[in-house]
Amino acid sequence: MGEPSRTRIVSLSIDMIIHLAADHAGFALKNNVAEYLRSIGYEVTDHGAHLLDETDDYPQIVATAAHAVAQHPESRGIVFGGSGQGEAIVANRVAGVRAVVWYGGSTEIIRLSREHNDANMLSIGARFVTDDEAREAIRLWLETDFPAEERHARRIAQLDHATS
Repeated sequence: MGEPSRTRIVSLSIDMIIHLAADHAGFALKNNVAEYLRSIGYEVTDHGAHLLDETDDYPQIVATAAHAVAQHPESRGIVFGGSGQGEAIVANRVAGVRAVVWYGGSTEIIRLSREHNDANMLSIGARFVTDDEAREAIRLWLETDFPAEERHARRIAQLDHATS
């Protein structure tokens, strides 16, 4: 199956801001993750929803977090929805954001999203994962370094150019 993976886990600056956002479907998981991230020393900015409202709409909530990530490239964002798909679509409409979706299963995509795409936003399908699974995936995502291999850096530059 080719050469073994050389994932490099790094210790990120705990001063890094993590921007969170969720609609009603991801509300409980967002709050749980916010508590977890704070407990391990991350600074968290919660862009909402701040109250559980079964009729809320995710686009504006997620867009606020995505714009914050785009304006502060040293930060990261994590958004939560039922499947995470719509949230990633919203986030990816913001220039400078590279959002990926994870809704359980193998965390290999988490690692690859950082190593190959320098993903700066993670969209989690809250209806498909447990709190523990989400925390482990987030830990891996936050700790996996982007090795900046030339081919991956070149492709990211092309993405940034295509969205500007």
